[in-house]
Amino acid sequence: MSRIRIAVGALKFGARLETELAPKSCARFTAMLPLKTRIMQARWSGEAAWIPFGDLALDLGYENHTSYPAPGHLLLYPGGISETEILFPYGATVFASKMGQLAGNHFATIEDGAEHLAAFGKLVLWEGAQDITFEAG
Repeated sequence: MSRIRIAVGALKFGARLETELAPKSCARFTAMLPLKTRIMQARWSGEAAWIPFGDLALDLGYENHTSYPAPGHLLLYPGGISETEILFPYGATVFASKMGQLAGNHFATIEDGAEHLAAFGKLVLWEGAQDITFEAG
């Protein structure tokens, strides 16, 4: 699998999995598909939304990790300093938690629907937590 489809309300995105740069993260993520959950405005990271997974053990280290993801560069944080999560940047982002700056594994890049990232940000910021679905595709 090299692509995923993402739906948040009426907003649809298509993303390329970064299988060469983050093979373990992509494999772990695709094993979770289909994933239906909620996404909300990030508390510490700027223009980003997040999906918290608490103490879910992913058994991953760092690969293709960054603290400064571009809009549409999805991160999988394997836990450790903070809880396990997916970070979904829609604008200027510095990945962080109440413990300080973090680095997450860049595992997917939005290619289709990137023009809707600002609308996605407005939705989670002003309307609150939203249903989100990730599917193979």
